[in-house]
Amino acid sequence: MTPPAAMLILHVFPSFAVGGAQMRMATLANRFGARFRHAIVALDRQTVCRGHLDPGLDVTFIDPPASAPSLPGRLRRIRATLREIGPDLLITSNWGSIEWAMARSLAGIRRHIHTEDGFGPEERQSQLRRRVLTRRIALRRSEVVVPSSTLNDIARQVWRLPPRRLHYIANGIDLERFHPAAPARTEGSGLTVLCVAGLRAEKNLGRLLRALALADLTPRPRLLIAGDGPEGAALRDLAARLSLDVEFLGDIADPAPLYRAADLFALSSDTEQMPLSVIEAMASGLPVIATAVGDIRAMVSEQNRPLLAHCSDEALAGAFRAAGTMDLTVIGAANRRRAETLFDVARMTADWLGLLAPCAPNGDLRPR
Repeated sequence: MTPPAAMLILHVFPSFAVGGAQMRMATLANRFGARFRHAIVALDRQTVCRGHLDPGLDVTFIDPPASAPSLPGRLRRIRATLREIGPDLLITSNWGSIEWAMARSLAGIRRHIHTEDGFGPEERQSQLRRRVLTRRIALRRSEVVVPSSTLNDIARQVWRLPPRRLHYIANGIDLERFHPAAPARTEGSGLTVLCVAGLRAEKNLGRLLRALALADLTPRPRLLIAGDGPEGAALRDLAARLSLDVEFLGDIADPAPLYRAADLFALSSDTEQMPLSVIEAMASGLPVIATAVGDIRAMVSEQNRPLLAHCSDEALAGAFRAAGTMDLTVIGAANRRRAETLFDVARMTADWLGLLAPCAPNGDLRPR
């Protein structure tokens, strides 16, 4: 008798470029192994993050359906695609995939999980009413996963989703891969500051550059920026105008060695929830200088909290100045201990398996 095929999960992303949600999916898929088959739709057709998937996995990339000028037309095309794929479970990601969440009941897809990881610049200050109402209606019968307590509160209080369908699962990383190492800094040299972030408007890396210039540290720090995106050219021009020592590294497949070579991690975003880069920095034993947005204050150690700042150039510059008066080794060690307590990938994997079990046929998640 031929054994049944493993459960098929269809993942829909606005983009499968490298980012927090995409890296989490790749990490989970790699750890799940043969338990599941995966189909991935990247709505912008960007699939760079596929390089982080284990080549032995059963993964298929599917082109999105052609767009249509009207919402009913788009929903009909999405419904046809869903019926053709016939997944056991649909997982949608963020606002950009909300139409797939709307179409799933039309296609007879009973099992649906929606993940929300944060907002773009258009919602960094407040929720857009049209999107609030759409989420409230489209997700009321779905399971919704959020990685931060801030988002959990928004989903419960603003979107008014049923509490029994909300699941707070904190992001986790491989603590063995991201581990502390003493930076090889020569006496009298400046700090090496690392930022791992997409070069997008909501990350506001211009604020980081201006803050470093305002801080006017001596010796001058060196800034490494790992990431790419549409703001790249403007940021390079700004760094040159400010006469900063900045190296733009582009997308890095494995950033773990960069963390071990740095003295500080910095993030200057207007909006975040639970950024993986902050967790990676903590696990690598680095102090974190960042804007106090989303869950970042709750994430870092108590010793690190004086290095968090309001969303302004001067406040972030003040955090850099304060770092010069503090024992960064002590802060980094406290961050590592906190990462070990809260952000282990094994805990995240177990939480997700617990959520997926009711979605599997007969609750069976064994490898086929």
